[in-house]
Amino acid sequence: MGRFHPEVEPHHLDIDPADYENAYVVGDVHGCPEPLDRLLSTLGVTDDDLVAFVGDLVRKGPDSASVVERVRNADNMFSVRGNNEEKLLRGEKSLDALSDDQLKWIKSLPVAITVGENLIVHGGVDPRRPLDEHTINDLQNTRSLVPGGSYDQPYWYEEYAGPPRVFFGHTVLEDPVRTEWAVGLDTGCVYGGTLTAYDLHAETVTAVPALRGGVERSDAKIVDVAELR
Repeated sequence: MGRFHPEVEPHHLDIDPADYENAYVVGDVHGCPEPLDRLLSTLGVTDDDLVAFVGDLVRKGPDSASVVERVRNADNMFSVRGNNEEKLLRGEKSLDALSDDQLKWIKSLPVAITVGENLIVHGGVDPRRPLDEHTINDLQNTRSLVPGGSYDQPYWYEEYAGPPRVFFGHTVLEDPVRTEWAVGLDTGCVYGGTLTAYDLHAETVTAVPALRGGVERSDAKIVDVAELR
């Protein structure tokens, strides 16, 4: 694994997968505790299994506080800090339901998690630059390689050739992205899609549907993976 930017390194968590029986990476939960509990139940997660989240545990869904407590109180669960967590910390958005202790916990979250040879970030990486040149903002918000083009192709993961293999959220997808070097797991749970997990050992994907209609979102901001080049 390459070195991180000096801004990022203090916010990097390294996890040894050998410490756990199974290891899963989960997409953006966005304050939806019910699908999260259903997904963990479907996977049969125990305290001996690792569960790592790609960030955006909060906002938009019905109960961010419950999601925060679910992850915060589990010794085997970890999450990177997504752009929606960052918006709370910067005061750009607020959630009255979150306590000061919960916000303090959110502030303590890493920006990058490594699990063996896998890197977990919220947004992604720019394939045109080495990993150690990526700032916190880069790792949280990278999506399109077009200047100013949030949902314009090419997306970073279309051009990225690794290593390391990067797991990410942030970009809302019809289905998970799975390339040799990138795995995208934000399948729009809060928008009426699914909540998705990737099994690092079995190399398989498991998804559960959202039960509610979800927050409205433009079709232009949901990537149809089948149409990628």
